Amino acid sequence: MMSEYRKITLLVLIILLIQGFKSNAQQHKFRVLIVASRANDHLKMIAAAKPFFDSLGKENGFDADFTDDTSKINDTNLANYRVFVMLQLAPFDMSYSQQAALQKFAQQGHGWVGIHAAGLTGKEFLAKNSVYWQWFEGFMGGITYSPHPAFQTATVMVEDRKHPATRHLPAKFEIADEWYEWNESPRGHVRVLATVDESTYKQNKPMGDHPVIWTNEDFRRMIYISIGHSPDDFTNPNYVVLLRDAIMWAASK
Repeated sequence: MMSEYRKITLLVLIILLIQGFKSNAQQHKFRVLIVASRANDHLKMIAAAKPFFDSLGKENGFDADFTDDTSKINDTNLANYRVFVMLQLAPFDMSYSQQAALQKFAQQGHGWVGIHAAGLTGKEFLAKNSVYWQWFEGFMGGITYSPHPAFQTATVMVEDRKHPATRHLPAKFEIADEWYEWNESPRGHVRVLATVDESTYKQNKPMGDHPVIWTNEDFRRMIYISIGHSPDDFTNPNYVVLLRDAIMWAASK
């Protein structure tokens, strides 16, 4: 029979092992701040996004704090997070101090995931006498937004399947969106991960080379995903995988 001493020793080792697992899990757990827009065009998608991100966080080991309160974008609060998700929130919907806090956050090497309307660069929507956030245009690859075509289904071509954010996606998949257009392709300034095949839908103004997912490698963990207008996206398995892997990559050390 096992001696009392050996029993105690074994029990201590088990406790230490369990504590080690807990400590290891805590080290890998991180927090994500999702700040959503209040724009009417995207309210249905945003309503579906909150339970989606809650579930995604629970399944993948991160805490998702969801809000539409832009006052949460400040140096003190952002220090609590490894990733900032800009969900439909346009750059011009942030105050100058909030823009400065996000800029600092990205320049310090933290993760940024921009979704759909987060890419509304340019001066088209600026209020009178507002100062344009030129840094953000460069952050997005030096492009400005143009009016988008009608909501319709098209084919996404995943051209970089080595990147952690897109390596689990198929070579191509279908999804419906507004297919944002810009004054030119950001290629040459960014790392393009996926494009939309313009032969599969009707454009407003054809771009030819039309990226829809990219990273700016001047920043450590930045990824923009132009797809994301519909609440149905959260039931598209490829889109779910894309958001999961984008966040996990943005949070990685």
